[in-house]
Amino acid sequence: MKFTILGSSGFVGSHIVKELKQSQVEYYAPARDENLLDKELGNIIYCIGLTADFRKRPYDTVEAHVCKLREVLKECEFNSLTYLSSTRLYIHNKDLEMVDEQTPIPVNVMDPFDLFNVSKLTGELLTLNCGRENVRVARLSNVYGFDFNSENFITSIIKDAVAENKVTLRTTPDSSKDYISINDVVQLLIKISLHGKNSIYNVASGNNTSNLDVLNVLKQETGCAIDFIPSAEKIAFPRINIDKIKTEFGFHSPHRLTDDLKEIILRYKLSVAKN
Repeated sequence: MKFTILGSSGFVGSHIVKELKQSQVEYYAPARDENLLDKELGNIIYCIGLTADFRKRPYDTVEAHVCKLREVLKECEFNSLTYLSSTRLYIHNKDLEMVDEQTPIPVNVMDPFDLFNVSKLTGELLTLNCGRENVRVARLSNVYGFDFNSENFITSIIKDAVAENKVTLRTTPDSSKDYISINDVVQLLIKISLHGKNSIYNVASGNNTSNLDVLNVLKQETGCAIDFIPSAEKIAFPRINIDKIKTEFGFHSPHRLTDDLKEIILRYKLSVAKN
């Protein structure tokens, strides 16, 4: 059993490598431009992608989500490939109470956000229609953990709360979305890579957390002031159905962001104090 982690320097990829190393499982974590041809790659987990900075880097976004994937699917030898997509694809399904892997995904070509969505969808379509066996898609929800180098929502508001003692949001208190712990993500991706029976999986907690729930913990732990811009928009994702990962992998007790947030804030404070 061997894994190849493409995108091993990123948040998700680096945590998968850490888990494989601790479990003494053979893995290969190639550098970005390393030649993969003529190598037996085993079980590939394709973690290459852009998140918070995709709006500023459109060409890199398509390169990461589609072009490199095309090369791997067409030219490389592997036992299985799991392509990491995103539950951001469901952003235009706000009129639905719940979405699953078969829910049709609308696209708005006038929305810059949809460059991310369309490139991920293209990657999904290429993966599932390449003619190779044992290829799967994992749509990741909003992954949280000790990710202090990113610009994602949770990290950015923690940084503002600690550094400025104030957080200003562009979305309303009742905005909500699904969050999933990096620890849950790593375990699920390894299981999907080795044993997945379906083509597409929602890798999510199955429950939404509101801005207000997050901010209550943040204010309690930092004493920061909370503000919202006058034009704050409500963005509420539909709940994400996770029946597939429940049924196949017994995923019934996901970590909760509000339970873990206190420790994340403490770790960030300690990291700032060391610097």
